[in-house]
Amino acid sequence: MSAVAIALNRFGHGARPDQPLPTDPRAWLTQQIARFDPRPPVIAAAPTRRQIATELAGYLGELRPLLQQQRRATPPAMVDAAPGAGDGEMNNAVAQVRRFVGRQARDYYATMVGARTDAALTSDTPFMERLVHFWANHFAISANKLTTVGIGGLLEFEAIRPHVAGRFGDMLNAVERHPAMLLYLDQAASIGPNSPIAQRVARFAPNRKIGLNENLAREILELHTLGVRTSYTQADVTEFARAMTGFTIAGLNRGPIARLAGTGGAPGDFVFAGAIHEPGERIIMGKRYGQSGEAQAQAVLNDLAVHPATARHIATKLARHFAGDTPPPAMVARLEAAFLQSGGDLPTVYRTIIASPEAWGPASAKFKSPWEWGLSSMRALGLRQVPAQQVTGMQLQLGQPVWRPGSPAGFDDIAGAWAGPDAVMRRVEVAQRIVQRAAPGVDARALAPKLFPAALSSATRDVLANADSPEQALALLLVAPEMMRR
Repeated sequence: MSAVAIALNRFGHGARPDQPLPTDPRAWLTQQIARFDPRPPVIAAAPTRRQIATELAGYLGELRPLLQQQRRATPPAMVDAAPGAGDGEMNNAVAQVRRFVGRQARDYYATMVGARTDAALTSDTPFMERLVHFWANHFAISANKLTTVGIGGLLEFEAIRPHVAGRFGDMLNAVERHPAMLLYLDQAASIGPNSPIAQRVARFAPNRKIGLNENLAREILELHTLGVRTSYTQADVTEFARAMTGFTIAGLNRGPIARLAGTGGAPGDFVFAGAIHEPGERIIMGKRYGQSGEAQAQAVLNDLAVHPATARHIATKLARHFAGDTPPPAMVARLEAAFLQSGGDLPTVYRTIIASPEAWGPASAKFKSPWEWGLSSMRALGLRQVPAQQVTGMQLQLGQPVWRPGSPAGFDDIAGAWAGPDAVMRRVEVAQRIVQRAAPGVDARALAPKLFPAALSSATRDVLANADSPEQALALLLVAPEMMRR
């Protein structure tokens, strides 16, 4: 690969035929950091958290009387004696909820996937768009969960994009307070065992099960900051979970606990509910945190954001993403030092990546993930907008549905996850559909050198020259080794 081809494909999301090639690849990448627009028109036009919360609250407000009526009409004894009693009305209510969730998934999830795709297709700062997607996968949630299906994209739009060119600590704090993360990892309902609310519930409703949830605290330590098996213990996870109690969402629940907790604020906004916060000081990784309320968890997050183990964890993942599945130790050390010396300033880290010779090795360092391959293929054909449902269907077929990884660890960033024979055959099938959207008369033989300047192999040239039709040549170009790897 030439330096220009590396800048376009390894750092960016592939060339567009209507955008000029960079004359100075490293300067071109560096300039993108300052030029990046975190809220381009397609992102600004996407549904907002307030809009989604308002619609959901209004719909549930209409549904609530039906559910209350059903509860009054079907006493528990009747349900126990005759499980089918009153099922008609309840089934109708459940059907309405399912229809709403389906509409939410279709209208909100797909619309946000479309906005993400269109922003990346048309961007003149593709290096920064790649970093947005990197961080969204680092702070992964899943839109498969009922409570996050309609807001999965908002974590990227509201917590990642505004901070991708800022400090890691600011991004960390925005992510851990975002409703999508709080709901995905069940933090919004975590209640301190000795909090005022817990004591009141124990007195008046002893059979009600409430308590501490450690999911978010564990994933912050294990995935978002320090890394697996580093400098923390299970006791630290529990203590951090206690410090995090009180992080919740306005309008999450209209029941007595929510009223007692005093979770005011606009529906869908982050709020700190002191009444469910576990009182007392915490000792986490040997450090004492005596702050009260929200300031306690904030102090922990601030320390985690600049911890040496966090620097090493982030540096390793970035080196793997840009230099190969086995991160070069010298590059990891260089990025780690840049992170620590700058206090987690991400542009400083990005400039260090650009300056690292390991990221510019001429051999193709990475096998593209399905998202990377699909995006670079559509950019190669000059597409500027693709129907959202086609993108969601394509990514589902390719095995990497947007914002739907199988775990909080996100999608794998190694070839072994994506380079199997069946996965490659799916790309061949999808490539044949993508080329149907290309403008008439596109010549793959003329296009290929623009996409891979000074990097097109003679074997690929021969394959394109011997294709039976222009359409077949385009499809072959999209599955050529140069397109599959970066």
